[in-house]
Amino acid sequence: MDLSPLWISLATSLVATAITLFVGVGAAAWRSSRRGFFAVVVDCVFLLPLVLPPTVVGFFLLLIFGRRGPIGQLLLRFDATVVFSWPATVIAAVVVSLPLMYLSARAALEMVDPHLLEAARTLGATEWRVFREVALPLAWPGVIAGTILAFARALGEFGATLMIAGDIPGRTETIPITIYFAVEAGQMWRALLWCGADVAISLLLLGGVYYWTQLQRATRGIR
Repeated sequence: MDLSPLWISLATSLVATAITLFVGVGAAAWRSSRRGFFAVVVDCVFLLPLVLPPTVVGFFLLLIFGRRGPIGQLLLRFDATVVFSWPATVIAAVVVSLPLMYLSARAALEMVDPHLLEAARTLGATEWRVFREVALPLAWPGVIAGTILAFARALGEFGATLMIAGDIPGRTETIPITIYFAVEAGQMWRALLWCGADVAISLLLLGGVYYWTQLQRATRGIR
């Protein structure tokens, strides 16, 4: 049995999660201290992929990164292309999973006691140091939860990936795509095996979240 969909899905999800972690936390940190119309626009941009159908998201990505799109034309000057390649699966996974990371990180950062942040500033700490040594450690449980949710969402991405990356065996064929085409071909046992693999990975994630949550509660109880 060809296991390339498993490795492609895991590699895509890991890389996409790493990107969403940095981008999502950075955007949430900026947004948590901002108000006004521009902040609302930023919210809409980050949360839009959460409410749009994945195929619509994939279509917009295809317009942007395709040969006639702004980024696609720029890449063509360097004899490079993104569409129908493995990086396209990462782009699709990042776009659809980023809202979950952004929401979780923003909610966690906004729950940090502002008096603690002000106390750190009063003691002479820079904004970067306040964020790194005070806000982020206190918001870390929410950030971890968002990271796990983003990984799970990236692992299950189908519509946007199919639109921008296609179904290329050994390159862009992820687990959800493999399941879809196995069912289309009437290979129900093959689809069932891959569904089982997806469920197993999801259960491991849920078990990890539960274990980590219990560990955090136990640690707080000891303190």
